[in-house]
Amino acid sequence: MQIELSSASQTQLKKWARLTETKARRAEGIFLVEGVKVVEELLSSDGQTEAILVLPEKIKDWEGLVDKTANNIPIYSMTRSQWKKLSQDKEPEGIMAVVQIKPELDLTAFLSTRPGNILILHETNNPGNVGALMRSALWFGFSNIILSANSADYTNPKAVRASMGSLFHLTIVSDVDLRAALPQIKKHHYLVGSDVHQGLPPRPLPQKAALFLGSESHGLPEYLLAFADERWCIPGNARTDSLSLPQAATIMMYEMRKEI
Repeated sequence: MQIELSSASQTQLKKWARLTETKARRAEGIFLVEGVKVVEELLSSDGQTEAILVLPEKIKDWEGLVDKTANNIPIYSMTRSQWKKLSQDKEPEGIMAVVQIKPELDLTAFLSTRPGNILILHETNNPGNVGALMRSALWFGFSNIILSANSADYTNPKAVRASMGSLFHLTIVSDVDLRAALPQIKKHHYLVGSDVHQGLPPRPLPQKAALFLGSESHGLPEYLLAFADERWCIPGNARTDSLSLPQAATIMMYEMRKEI
């Protein structure tokens, strides 16, 4: 199959280069994703792809994937110098996509859909952690994520990369005031809060649940933990300060989903 490649304009290149900034991504309504696996997940989802960008010299890595794309997605050939202005990778795989940001539901509309298990993150400002948590959440069937205000943007390139494309299969609501939201969530879900100091060991739950966690540095504040139906604390070696946030979340989601 002959792949038709176009050349990007300077206007397009400047716009894409600005997408490293949250403000630019939100203003334009688009973000970049990079890597064969991430783009593959995008193309298998209902995400809206505006363009695909490729390095011709890496054709062996991306040719098969591009062959499967719809003909109406423009494909742009990039030079190495152009690529470096957009890429997050030291050694690129040679494929990126420009993706539209999905319109987000407001919290009331989101909860009215009666979603399944929810992962709630309070002020998780490390984009790599947000990405890793999206990946684990999808694996364990938490296909809904709520991000509080002051959390990292899930379209941040580091978050997208760490998610390995999981974000394209998730429903995400961001910039949420959890103090106002948790009482609404409790009407539909059993609310479990992570407490690094005390609480029950993680266990299987038969009902729909919402697991909420705080930042890696500070955990959850007491005023939010007070909303929890149950607090969980992971038993471990007291000589170790704590688990990383993605590790703790993965253990809790795994235990929550175990068959009773």
